[in-house]
Amino acid sequence: MRLKGKTALIAGASRNIGREIAAIFAREGADLILVARMISDDLTQAAKECAGFGVQALPLAGDVELLKKMKPLSRSLQTFLLLPLGAVVLCTATALGQPYPGKPIRIVTAEAGGGNDFAARAIVRGIADSLGQQLIVDNRGGAGGIIAAEIVARAPPDGYTLLVYASNIWIIPLLRKNVPYDMARDFLPITWAARSPSTLVVHPSLPVKSVRDLIVIAKARPGQLNYGSGGSGATTHVAAELFKSMANVNIVRVAYRGNAPAINDLIAGQIQVMFATAGTVAPHTGSGRLRALAVTSAEPTALAPGLPTVASAGLPGYESLSIYGVFAPSKTSAAIVQLLNREMVRVLHRADVKELFFNAGVEAVGSTPEAFAAAIRADVARMSKVINDAGIRED
Repeated sequence: MRLKGKTALIAGASRNIGREIAAIFAREGADLILVARMISDDLTQAAKECAGFGVQALPLAGDVELLKKMKPLSRSLQTFLLLPLGAVVLCTATALGQPYPGKPIRIVTAEAGGGNDFAARAIVRGIADSLGQQLIVDNRGGAGGIIAAEIVARAPPDGYTLLVYASNIWIIPLLRKNVPYDMARDFLPITWAARSPSTLVVHPSLPVKSVRDLIVIAKARPGQLNYGSGGSGATTHVAAELFKSMANVNIVRVAYRGNAPAINDLIAGQIQVMFATAGTVAPHTGSGRLRALAVTSAEPTALAPGLPTVASAGLPGYESLSIYGVFAPSKTSAAIVQLLNREMVRVLHRADVKELFFNAGVEAVGSTPEAFAAAIRADVARMSKVINDAGIRED
């Protein structure tokens, strides 16, 4: 028995053994490798995961002797196969379908020019070559992420339509009824791509140089100052509403389709205040067109050097972060999710990509799907309390 065409290996026993065998098969010339969860008692599920790549599964059910007869094999592989694997499924691509991805992948995200768009394009540049397919960024801004999220929630679960978006897509259901998607029901997390604090910035014409100054002038001029934000549930929105609630001030919201037009109006003096990602406003604070007062993280950050935190500068206990992630429609094959996770994490952990994100005011993360899901649950629990305590609603 020989390795022919494109192959994928799913190994039972333990994850470490599976990874070792997969690495050896890769060196033997296999083109497509999949290491799944423990499957020694579930070859059917393993075969389904293979099918996600458009390949046909041949259960060998632990027939180590048969595997040992495969030629050509390295001496290290022959030795390794003497271990009690429990179960091995060898998947061989056939004329029934091509392995994933067999056509361009669509990445749906927010409007061009914002943090979501930046994260999407950075990932696309990194994985296009390794996947061997074109990845197309589809900018669908507006409605706080609802438009983009609904497109992906309704897409076929085949791995060809993905979502890159920040935390507002799971925050907005806390603010508004009748959102046309459910995060738990409609999406599978692929990876936590990046995180970023916001920077509290003001137009230079506003006579404030600190968080305390802003609170004082806002109290003295209730309802006369305006802040800009992206859609409902965006970090720029929730961060400002949290500030208003904790400081007990009345600053009027002006909603925009995205952060970029809000920043343009802030520079033009049409609005006075904004909470924006550090990278998007750094060129403007450096040039003097905007004035930075503080960062929204709990601790000072190298992403905004020299700035105090909002909490230390006048509003103890304040904290707000943007979380960016990648999602697939629910029921997408676990095999596809694992392949995309592996490739995206590989890119996000590269030193040059980390530097690219850092220079844009964002910290690259790159996590497992499970770690990202846990981060979402934690953020929903925390922000649900913040929103309920502050009485923030967008009914």
